[in-house]
Amino acid sequence: MSKTSLLNIGYGNFVVSSRIITIVNPTSSPMRRLREEAKADKRLIDATQGRKTRSIVVTDSNHVILSAIQAETIGQRFATKEDDTEEDK
Repeated sequence: MSKTSLLNIGYGNFVVSSRIITIVNPTSSPMRRLREEAKADKRLIDATQGRKTRSIVVTDSNHVILSAIQAETIGQRFATKEDDTEEDK
């Protein structure tokens, strides 16, 4: 049976790490447009718990997830998860 690996994106929220396409900073104009388009298309998931958005996670299902954790922090967690799964093989 395949083991699903979850990535903590802050405040008790998790994403299936194998579904992540990119983790980006939300400050640029293209990322703001991405966020607005996802909201209009009902693909936006707000996991900030009312805090300031510090990163955007895009999944292979084209969902856009907002997180209150810095993109660098999530990226480090993701890299650590990837290293752990490589060791399990």
